[in-house]
Amino acid sequence: MVDSFGEVEHALIEADIIPEVVPSRFGPEALLVVSWPTGEEATLGNTLTAYDTALAPTISFTPMVTQAPYDEVSYTLVMTDPDAPSRKNPKLAQWRHWVVTGIKAPHPSEAMTGHLNGRFTELPVTPYHGPTPPPGTGPHRYGLSFSYCLLYREPASGLTIPPDAPERRNSPDDRARWDAAVFAEEYGLKPVAANFFYVTGPEP
Repeated sequence: MVDSFGEVEHALIEADIIPEVVPSRFGPEALLVVSWPTGEEATLGNTLTAYDTALAPTISFTPMVTQAPYDEVSYTLVMTDPDAPSRKNPKLAQWRHWVVTGIKAPHPSEAMTGHLNGRFTELPVTPYHGPTPPPGTGPHRYGLSFSYCLLYREPASGLTIPPDAPERRNSPDDRARWDAAVFAEEYGLKPVAANFFYVTGPEP
């Protein structure tokens, strides 16, 4: 677990996630933890394997100051690969791995006990697809915010993703060439937390 928002921002800049994927105006408001059933976690640039990250993770995040009561605020998590099929040739980037809306923060009292898991109240808009970088393409950045993961605060009016939205089309071709920043702007989402990790493809 990282200790400060500044550490998050510095790591994102060092990995070129800011400004390539996350807007340069992004300022973290929470610390985001992504944990897989294998026991592995994303820790701002550590290297994991496709096996480590094959199944959908849980997420947890530190409480945030909001205008509304905590249970009236919902969050959206996005995980994409900006290095598809490789960092040198990202012609399929961003590849959309996961989109989940309607995530609720843990109760503030749970912060004292360390139980900070987000509550998933809706089925994923884009079902989870674990990282599978092609052989010989080197390390891929994956971001979860929750590749890289990005957590957004949803508008107070709520968020509805239409049935025919691109995010609901989930063939490999449909998941390619997606843009998390465009998605966030379209639905009025505000980035509040981020994390990322690397997965290296098998040797050719």
